[in-house]
Amino acid sequence: MSAIVDEVDRILAEGGDADDALRAVVHTIVDRGGARWAGILFAEGDDFVLGPQAGEQDERKRLYVPVIYEGAQIGVLVADRVRSIRTLERVAELVSTHVLLGWDTGGEGWAP
Repeated sequence: MSAIVDEVDRILAEGGDADDALRAVVHTIVDRGGARWAGILFAEGDDFVLGPQAGEQDERKRLYVPVIYEGAQIGVLVADRVRSIRTLERVAELVSTHVLLGWDTGGEGWAP
């Protein structure tokens, strides 16, 4: 667990564009966390819009972890066949401020 969390901490500490950081985070979940696929959904009204993603989807073992900022759900961190739900929960906490920046997509699909 700590290797992925440490890598996400490093990515976020580098600063820069929130989109770039979130792309790096989902790639880390796949490359180092053993997930087959990972993605971030942004809250858009009553729906969620898929943002950055990595890997190949395999919905049979999909986990959803809400991304919360100041008590409001602003997104969902999703992963297929991830090794640790606790790791995913910690990553969701860490990325919350970055997801907040990408929160309002105006109903449009996310574009890198």
